[in-house]
Amino acid sequence: MSPTASTGYLAGYPMELTDRVHSLIAAGRIGDMLRGKYPQPHTLRSDKALYDYVQALKNDHLRNAPPLSRVAFDGKLQELRNALGTHTRISRVQGGKLKAKREIHVAAVFKDMPEDFLRMIVVHELAHLKEPDHGKAFYHLCCHLERDYHQIEFDVRVYLTYLEAGGAPLWSSSTAT
Repeated sequence: MSPTASTGYLAGYPMELTDRVHSLIAAGRIGDMLRGKYPQPHTLRSDKALYDYVQALKNDHLRNAPPLSRVAFDGKLQELRNALGTHTRISRVQGGKLKAKREIHVAAVFKDMPEDFLRMIVVHELAHLKEPDHGKAFYHLCCHLERDYHQIEFDVRVYLTYLEAGGAPLWSSSTAT
């Protein structure tokens, strides 16, 4: 593995922190650290299961938010839009009424990650139902939905940096119990 992988996922973090992550990747220790903290992947395999999971989170925390029309894993999201998840609003005129649909797409890479990682990306996209921009109120809402949001987001970024550096995936659906 190359410890000099792009710092795209860790951009904005202090250099001391990114250097530490890269040195742990080069020493081959980051995988054990992440697996120790997050031992197994989630068991959601279908778009229907993902929809039910997201809907349950939404009902628990954002009851007054607009309804979701679709939630799905998207195999091309990360490559085409350089995103891990998206929240889209689609408005159409039908007769004399304006119909709005909201969809959440999660990068397929999250199919084989721990539930905390999936929850972090889902929380991020659900927060967009109330707060469209990445401002203070947005991140406050993310932390309301997931208390450890910032730590989990950092761990996801570390894992993606590890993968980008050539590391083998740490979790797979075959290891789920």
